[in-house]
Amino acid sequence: MRGTDLLTDAFGRIKEAVHGSVLGLSADELAYRVDEDSNSIEWLVWHLTRVQDDHVADAAGTSQVWSDDGWDRRFGLPFPAEETGYGHDADEVSAVRVPTADLLTGYHDAVHQRTVRYLTTLSDDDLDRVVDESWDPPVTLGVRLVSVVNDDLQHAGQAAFVRGVVLRRRER
Repeated sequence: MRGTDLLTDAFGRIKEAVHGSVLGLSADELAYRVDEDSNSIEWLVWHLTRVQDDHVADAAGTSQVWSDDGWDRRFGLPFPAEETGYGHDADEVSAVRVPTADLLTGYHDAVHQRTVRYLTTLSDDDLDRVVDESWDPPVTLGVRLVSVVNDDLQHAGQAAFVRGVVLRRRER
């Protein structure tokens, strides 16, 4: 198995986790926060997708799905188009509001599709290419992509946890 095949599988697992986290939730449930300083499901999914879009586009030397396909306009968030959510405070988290889970999964699916398309163009040797020399040691493409997978899966797990809280609240 090639390294790019493993990466494709990993990104597919992120997509499954994203869909599982938002399926059947209302806008209010997507916006639910365990407390005023925590992240909502909608913010977590938006953020993890923005990070994937940003980092993969940078590595591929392309523009982002967010602005290319008009997702920035569809979401209508009060942030500059290049915003990914990194370092957001509680007020910025609360500013991420989406009307439906379909908006989140639509954007994620478009980013996933572009990510997988990019991975099909790579060989295992490409994964050794240095993409960021500002670190010691310099970051290779393979390490950058694994970092995206790691970050995305952590946020997807957080979204799944909040979903569990939301569903328990429904039962009351």
